[in-house]
Amino acid sequence: MSIFGSDKLKGKKVAILATDGFEQVELTEPKKFLEDEGAQVDVISLKSGSIKGWDKTDWGKKVDVDKVIDDAKVADYDALVLPGGQINPDKLRVEQSVVDFVGEFARSGKTVAAICHGPWTLIETGFVRGKHMTSYPSIKTDLKNAGAQWSDETVVVDGNLITSRNPDDIPNFNKKIKEALVSETVEA
Repeated sequence: MSIFGSDKLKGKKVAILATDGFEQVELTEPKKFLEDEGAQVDVISLKSGSIKGWDKTDWGKKVDVDKVIDDAKVADYDALVLPGGQINPDKLRVEQSVVDFVGEFARSGKTVAAICHGPWTLIETGFVRGKHMTSYPSIKTDLKNAGAQWSDETVVVDGNLITSRNPDDIPNFNKKIKEALVSETVEA
């Protein structure tokens, strides 16, 4: 716990699924926030070592990978975060192991939070059909074509699914993830 956080999420485990080209703040800010609230956060990727972020207009910093997708199990986590950026989800959504993991997670009823272009990966699972969602405006048509009801809101919650539009929405996005995880603790 940091001096700015709490222990409200102590005992919770969160997976952040990303690869090279993730929008830097969409991974690093939720990760820091959740850790400050007491959660254990694992970065899961296609490869071991580290992955490189995209910082607005150029390559950003590297982030260490905790686990590769082939070793990740949905049962080990309470929530899944899918950061955006254009490159990251476009690479992830063509990997069957990723689609299987995300699909299993979404259907498990556990919290799935996707921001910006992150919902691209969810489209491949078929889970978005009938869901109320938001995203970066450029994938609005993709989500609608996949059967989602899209709206331009800071954050949208539909069951276990939390979606946001862009980095400006991160504070509200983080708050909704925390609320969902705290709610799970209360219900247990």
